[in-house]
Amino acid sequence: MKLASTALAIALAGISFAAQAQQITGAGSSFAAPIYGKWAEAASTATNTKLNYQAIGSGGGINQINNRTVDFGASDMPVKSADLEAHKLLQFPTAIGGVVIAVNLPGVETNKLKLTGELLAEIYLGKITKWNDPRLVEMNRDIALPNIAIAPVYRADGSGTTFVFTDYLSMIDPTWKSSVGAATSVKWPVGNGAKGSDGVAATVRQVKGGIGYVESAYATLNKLTTTQMRNKAGNFVTPDMESFAAAAASADWSVVKDFAIDLNDAQGAKSWPIESATFVLLPTDAKDPAQSKAVVKLFDWAFTNGNKIATDLLYIPLPAAVQAAIRSAWAAQIKG
Repeated sequence: MKLASTALAIALAGISFAAQAQQITGAGSSFAAPIYGKWAEAASTATNTKLNYQAIGSGGGINQINNRTVDFGASDMPVKSADLEAHKLLQFPTAIGGVVIAVNLPGVETNKLKLTGELLAEIYLGKITKWNDPRLVEMNRDIALPNIAIAPVYRADGSGTTFVFTDYLSMIDPTWKSSVGAATSVKWPVGNGAKGSDGVAATVRQVKGGIGYVESAYATLNKLTTTQMRNKAGNFVTPDMESFAAAAASADWSVVKDFAIDLNDAQGAKSWPIESATFVLLPTDAKDPAQSKAVVKLFDWAFTNGNKIATDLLYIPLPAAVQAAIRSAWAAQIKG
């Protein structure tokens, strides 16, 4: 009886140990939230970690990691080297995703509407206000565009997706660049704000005539009507894995510092024009190095095992050479 009791106690202790997975906290990019959630769920047994991630927007994620209230921050806008140094942070990308344009137009099927960066800028500057504007009609002769008002939707919170979108418009339209610019939060000339990518997706879905920008996973999950876009080569492309991968393949990571790549308006006949890597910000002076090590363990698992999860959600995995460079950065800068 005593031996049986001892065996039972050992077994129960093992169950208790397994149940007490190390919890890590992260905050920031809503762009990255779908893939981080799926990676953490799939990796939990192998890494014995549990992720508590808050999709509060890239601006919030940067603030929280600067203040050390989370174990890692997440941003779709790469942080400048001087700021990384000042706040003792290591920056590394985790995946690549496309920012897509979603619309709510009665009778218009997904990926039938054609848009350009110039037209998008005109819409968000308030210069094109109706869906049957002659410039849109000329671009879309095979679609019956309705005589309804355009209702632009933008992120109300500090957002890396907003940075990606406004960075693209700044590349395309000089007026946008000089009057609005590129940042995680800008003064929008027209439209209505919504919190988070899920908020933008929900608003576009509910408002007739709505248009907004979201990471592709949110458009897929919410069954939104997306559009074609004209790319740098002058070709209209649809937002899918082929066009996202083509843009990602054009990147030259060797010429950037701190992995701060800009994938917008990429070269290539098939490249999607609005695209970004998403980044993790990790302290190099963590009060508890074990927490940073657990974060590294999670993303190391994701790089090794998480490619199918990423592609199922329409994210592009990082090239093997970039992953190797990230692992070298971890080894050099994350102690403990």
